[in-house]
Amino acid sequence: MNENEITIQKFFQFFRDKNVEAMLDCYHQDIEFSDPVFGKLQGIAVRGMWKMLLERSPDLIIESYNIRADENKGSAEWKATYTFSKTNRVIVNKVNSKFTFLDGKIIAQKDKFSMWKWAGMALGLGGYILGFTSVIKNQVRSDALNGLKIYMKRKKVT
Repeated sequence: MNENEITIQKFFQFFRDKNVEAMLDCYHQDIEFSDPVFGKLQGIAVRGMWKMLLERSPDLIIESYNIRADENKGSAEWKATYTFSKTNRVIVNKVNSKFTFLDGKIIAQKDKFSMWKWAGMALGLGGYILGFTSVIKNQVRSDALNGLKIYMKRKKVT
């Protein structure tokens, strides 16, 4: 196992342990993150997102597998099981992550998952019916980003 594979493995172990500070230490200070819910985030916003998500998901279970990396890039598959706080619905989200490394740290993480499946689990029948539409995607993203902004201001995330 090479150093970057070890970094990804540590990242997910810290994620499983809900050790957000250790998890964030795997990131380069100039981290760039993207996923279907939040879109593109950078630096402090990425740190705030993970702090918020871990704080709001006390029942979170993380499983990771197929971790691979070379000297510049890596990938992993993982599954997050948690209760979505807004609707109290259980989510089982299967995610594919791509990583880029700089100076032994993760400088970029791009997560992909089915927004349609996620919306169905999170929002129920309406999410299943409309989860693939830009209206739902844009509303979910807007809600997520507004929630992150409020969280970061309230918690003074820096």
